[in-house]
Amino acid sequence: MGKILNFRDLELWKLGKEIVLDVYRATGKFPRGRNVWADLTDASRGRINPFNVAEGFNRKHNPEYRQLLYVALGSGAEPETQIEVAHDLGFLSVDDRDKVLEKLDHESRMLSNLIKRL
Repeated sequence: MGKILNFRDLELWKLGKEIVLDVYRATGKFPRGRNVWADLTDASRGRINPFNVAEGFNRKHNPEYRQLLYVALGSGAEPETQIEVAHDLGFLSVDDRDKVLEKLDHESRMLSNLIKRL
């Protein structure tokens, strides 16, 4: 792998972006006309990590970068819980739930490894 010149080169960012797309697709299947739909959709879509990864990378200082990675790590638990709740309410299939949860787990491990290396 070549030198990482910007956040778009990070596998972590690419995975996070994939998760954002998966969550948008999954929440797009939620039934409309229920308050829970808006609550879960907004919460699930708003707490995904590539945004913090990109911001931290561009800060260029390891302490700030590390802090934003910790924020991303903590924020990852929110969509995980919301995806579980959406599944329990019957809004998501087992396959959709498992697909997103697997990627969130992978992302969490990648974040932890990057934090350790900084």
